[in-house]
Amino acid sequence: MKKIKKSDYLAELNLLQIELVKLQKSIIENGTRILVIFEGRDTAGKDGSIKSITQHLSPRETRTVALGKPSDRELGEWYFQRYVAELPSKGEFTLFNRSWYNRAGVEKVMGFCTKAQYQEFMKTVNGFEEMLAGSGIKIIKYYLDISKEEQAKRLLARTKDPLTQWKISPIDQLAQEKWIDYTNARDEMLLHTNNACAPWTVIRANDKKLAHLNLIRHLLTKVDYPKKDKKILKCNPEIVIEWPANKNLLPKLEK
Repeated sequence: MKKIKKSDYLAELNLLQIELVKLQKSIIENGTRILVIFEGRDTAGKDGSIKSITQHLSPRETRTVALGKPSDRELGEWYFQRYVAELPSKGEFTLFNRSWYNRAGVEKVMGFCTKAQYQEFMKTVNGFEEMLAGSGIKIIKYYLDISKEEQAKRLLARTKDPLTQWKISPIDQLAQEKWIDYTNARDEMLLHTNNACAPWTVIRANDKKLAHLNLIRHLLTKVDYPKKDKKILKCNPEIVIEWPANKNLLPKLEK
């Protein structure tokens, strides 16, 4: 896939960020509640994607949520409870950097939950999201996917860059070793938690710049707002994959 020049990327990003400001103005004026969920491979670019969206938005009405390891008390709660406390209020634009789908991904692969807990999550998550959507929350879910080779490059780069040392964790270091396990967990999650009120969209993120631009374009198409510049919102179908409900039509992702 042809790379984009940095100058072209910044110019296109600026236009899209203007659209995001228009969107936020509409969200505030109408009291809309938007929840964007970011899941994906380790090093797939969730932090950078979120930053490209929030860079020029109002910090008062924009919230990025990245919950850490649950406390002992939280371990004794209903699984969704600590996430419910972070849901958007009236006029808020909230972005989850990982979410309740931890249970379908890292917790399953790393053995941080029991088989029964995993099965209960998979059985109840669609109903939970339907309840949120019924309450008026607009849910948009993204899974950022990269190749094994690209992940290896990014993991190595993190170890050499003193500014990204904080991103390195023991779990990240096992990402390559457990690649197939994460692949299987991803496929099962996408297949069984793709629901009408909160469908999945997969972003091929080997090229960070193209991933940012296409993700923002797609996001802007999912919410109505005045004076939308539709001519700049065309997504690249090789990068943006709206997950199909029919398992016979599943696209080929990184294995």
